[in-house]
Amino acid sequence: MTQNQGVVNNVRIVAGLCLLGCFAGCAWGQDEGELIAKKRLLPGVGPGLRAVKRGADGNYYVLSAPGSSASVFDRAGKLLKRVPAYEEGKGPSPPSSSLATITFGEDLDVDAEGTVYVADRGANAIKIWDRKGNARLIKVNAPVAIAALPDGEVAVATVHEPHLVLVFDKNGRDIREFGDSEPISERPELNRFLNIGMLVTDGGEHLYYAFPYLPEPTVRQYDRNGYGGQDIQYTGVDAWPAAQATRKEIERQEKRGEPPVFKRILRAVGVERATGEVWMAVGNNLLHFDREGNRRATYKIYTPEQARLEATTILVEADRLIIGSDPLGIYEFERPDKKSER
Repeated sequence: MTQNQGVVNNVRIVAGLCLLGCFAGCAWGQDEGELIAKKRLLPGVGPGLRAVKRGADGNYYVLSAPGSSASVFDRAGKLLKRVPAYEEGKGPSPPSSSLATITFGEDLDVDAEGTVYVADRGANAIKIWDRKGNARLIKVNAPVAIAALPDGEVAVATVHEPHLVLVFDKNGRDIREFGDSEPISERPELNRFLNIGMLVTDGGEHLYYAFPYLPEPTVRQYDRNGYGGQDIQYTGVDAWPAAQATRKEIERQEKRGEPPVFKRILRAVGVERATGEVWMAVGNNLLHFDREGNRRATYKIYTPEQARLEATTILVEADRLIIGSDPLGIYEFERPDKKSER
């Protein structure tokens, strides 16, 4: 079968999935409606927001770009510290000027020990700072996403590597690579761009790779060793027009041969650590999937002033959703799926 025939077959398959998705939505009784944020959090954070993560200490770690450091806040919104933070004239141990600052951070995560990991695309490196102030660096070409794993391991997504995910151990060694790109385009550089991803973990040692540029927004689950689980995909009838428009744009850019330029379709993803349930942001739609991949709800999300909110980061907590947008800021939402439990 030729690649073009494969694309045609994929389109037919997706069409069928759209119909199945529609029927499944009726069968599962999806909730639909609007969610208006309760309040804005951390008013000083907005333009350039990249990531919001919660540490085991209950504090919130926030990354914006450009910026020379990440910020750590308590639940009340008080700024506790910055990472990295060195007194004037002092640097990390061992000394390294590149570890004294963040050049252009794309993503951030924090592990159970309070170690902070930053994907610094501007420095082509993963920068790591522990609680004691020790710092280390892993050279990676154009990292765009990062996720802390158990035992000091860190998963990284990049722009150029053939595999979707690289995993480094606590000594900075590349110990495994996994994940094959989806064959969307015949141009290798265009296809790799379309497979750029976001990373997030749950509490069960699963790693989730989200595809922001695929025509059908997709989140793929792996275990920490790289064995693939299920794909969670947004293929409802309401997603079909945008998917078709994206496929036409892919065809246009294939013919022109210019550097790829696309708008993100899947803008943010969050996973509830306790359950593995997935939340996706597509435009100002917030989509809720259960752990089996069934779409349970779709909501339009708005700020307290009822402005459209297009998420760039989602943090799923037991009692609330924290949704951030560049440039509008970070907002707290009530979890609509928990109302029936009260």
